[in-house]
Amino acid sequence: MSGEQIKPGYKRTEVGVIPEDWTVATIGDSFDICNQLRLPISQAVREKMSGIYPYYGPTNIQDWINEYRVEGEYALIGEDGDHFLKWRTQPMTLLVRGKFNVNNHAHLIHGTKNLTEWFYWFFANRDITPSLFRQGASRYKLNKAALLKLICVLPPITEQRAIADALSDVEKLLENIDQLIAKRRDLKQAAMQRFFTQKVSLPGFSGTWQSVRICDLCSYVTGDVTSGGDLGYLEIGDINVESKTYDLSMKEKLSVSGSVKVPKGTLLISTVRPTRGAIAITKTSLHVSSAFCRLRPATDILYHLVCGQEFLDYLGDNSIGGTYPTCRDETILDYEVTLPADTEEQTAIATVLSDMDAELATLEARRDKTRALKQGMMQELLTGRIRLV
Repeated sequence: MSGEQIKPGYKRTEVGVIPEDWTVATIGDSFDICNQLRLPISQAVREKMSGIYPYYGPTNIQDWINEYRVEGEYALIGEDGDHFLKWRTQPMTLLVRGKFNVNNHAHLIHGTKNLTEWFYWFFANRDITPSLFRQGASRYKLNKAALLKLICVLPPITEQRAIADALSDVEKLLENIDQLIAKRRDLKQAAMQRFFTQKVSLPGFSGTWQSVRICDLCSYVTGDVTSGGDLGYLEIGDINVESKTYDLSMKEKLSVSGSVKVPKGTLLISTVRPTRGAIAITKTSLHVSSAFCRLRPATDILYHLVCGQEFLDYLGDNSIGGTYPTCRDETILDYEVTLPADTEEQTAIATVLSDMDAELATLEARRDKTRALKQGMMQELLTGRIRLV
């Protein structure tokens, strides 16, 4: 608003209020675009060039090959793709150091007047859709001419360095937490392998083991088929396949005709692309997609059993279809596993695995808080609302 009072030391610009000693400039005037270093190589050719050097696309490493064209520090931003629409939740930029390659779907940015890292952080979660061109139904393109005209806010170099260092520290903390989570998940999978495949008893137990099917460990939840139009609608894509949780608090989509109302405590197993592991237990009564197999566990061990890789591999081997392979509910119910005959040992195993899940949940909550802290820091530091120098 033009009548808004600006506090001392700040000024109004076309991109908003920023510190007086910050400037506003185009990317073309502030950074070097080094697209001459790009190296487009088809997948068929790359298969014959396996090596140690990463081959980047606009959002990640796509391959590893035996030669490199780029060396140093560069920021990458996509030239085309639909990832531009996910700027709130997915980084738009990559910061790459060392020896590597980049395909022709990403721009290479290098800083000489300004820090390369500043470009990386400034555009990491920034909406640049007004500068994009449309290709086809959903593909967007940021060509070089549009990139050169993008507006960037630039602090003095010393402040760019201080801000980049602060944000990098938080990013490293996030990476460390992610590594801990990955290790804990590996430990749980190893424990499940030990229990369900190697049939190793817990200390204090030495009973016999017996073969059972999933249908022996649960009852099938028919549920109430509805005509749709209800809030609290859970679909396969709503489930976090890593944590096996869901959050519908921000979801506005209403249930569709044919959805099923199930009670709290229903174990849901996706029958479409089942190897992804979209599995969860309902926290309340919900309307859910008919693409879930719906079970009422008679024992806590069932949830851990269906989260195991062997079970998911079994579903993959017994699915039909190409792009969206699907398995039948009967396939899930017929799965056979060997468990301790002693129900007390089953409960003890489930408790061990649940404790491991609790440790994972604690780490994931810590990661979420750190991620929120990082987003808050970016909003404050990249606009100059908080100064570090």
